[in-house]
Amino acid sequence: MSILDDVRELQGDLVQLRRSLHTEPELGLHLPRTQEKVLTALDGLPLETTLGASLSSVTAVLRGGMPGPTVLLRADMDALPLTEQTRLDYRSTNPDAMHACGHDLHTAMLVGAAQALAAHRDRLSGDVVFMFQPGEEGHDGAGLMIREGVLEASGNRPVAAYGLHVSASMQAQGSFATRSGPVLAASHAVRVIVHGRGGHGSMPHRAQDPVPAACEMVTALQTFVTRTFDPFDPVVLTVGRFVAGTANNVIPDTAEFGVTIRSFSRDNQRLVKEGFLRTCTGIAQAHGLEVEIEYADQYPVTVNDAGEAEFVAEVVADLHGEHRFTWSPQPATGSEDFSRVLDEIPGAFTFLGACPAGVDAATAAPNHSARAEFDDAVLADGAAILGELTLRRLARTA
Repeated sequence: MSILDDVRELQGDLVQLRRSLHTEPELGLHLPRTQEKVLTALDGLPLETTLGASLSSVTAVLRGGMPGPTVLLRADMDALPLTEQTRLDYRSTNPDAMHACGHDLHTAMLVGAAQALAAHRDRLSGDVVFMFQPGEEGHDGAGLMIREGVLEASGNRPVAAYGLHVSASMQAQGSFATRSGPVLAASHAVRVIVHGRGGHGSMPHRAQDPVPAACEMVTALQTFVTRTFDPFDPVVLTVGRFVAGTANNVIPDTAEFGVTIRSFSRDNQRLVKEGFLRTCTGIAQAHGLEVEIEYADQYPVTVNDAGEAEFVAEVVADLHGEHRFTWSPQPATGSEDFSRVLDEIPGAFTFLGACPAGVDAATAAPNHSARAEFDDAVLADGAAILGELTLRRLARTA
């Protein structure tokens, strides 16, 4: 039997695992129930398994029947802090968490790939590292796993790394899409606190009001971005939080706002940080105020190796037909900590449409929505691509 035949045989088990994960979502770096379910699903396979020290990760190594290099496959496992608003029979039983980004599908697909590749172990010309990762949603779980040695788990650094990400909307069910070069943005999180001196709202001249200065910073930052950066090498800056004061007639001591920034090149990452600090500091000084800026670099740009992206296109076409693959014309402004892996290892990150059957992908609830829904029908096809990429990549290098 082929890899595709094997995972199709496993489809029922993968659906059961995915729905179990969806029902009991966990957040952040510590996912004990999720880890337990993954270990149970892998039980009995000829794997060398290591658990994370600082996070609930699972690293499993499959030794091939013939000598050769190593390929890494990755799935993220954590959920989002949302209250689910779907009507699914298997919806989250945790009111504070939901698998709204499809990580439950990613985990089930990687389990399927591990099971299928284990069945074809004698055909493998090398080793496979299965990277089950917590903490993708803002906790840099990939960075932690790298520091704990996931890239050295087999004894040889991988020659290639692959990851899949499902899309609840904007992509036809069962379709695969990727591109060479930047595929997702770098992300930065900024907290700005403007310090003034509070007072009575009727006598602003006797206080140092931080609110107008903070408002000026927000509008100046928008102009800074649009008048500084090439629209073909874009920067996206959004102020998502603004907090100040407790009453209409009270001038507060501080005003605070939070920002997310996305960019696609290292030069722009440097320039946007320099300009952000300069803009906010200058406005604060002009108002005679102090400003505190916490600027956190989160994830770097996710960059696909050109050759590996072409390889993904080839394998999808061979396995599922050319009509199932599309070249993405431009990167997306989301971000991913799989970028940490692709900074170290050539590879490719690919999107798989998982919009439910009968739903218009153009209007479906997107990833990160409390109403997002994903179709289990794509599990076998995703697992098959991960398995076939590995089998062929090892054979090619060997």
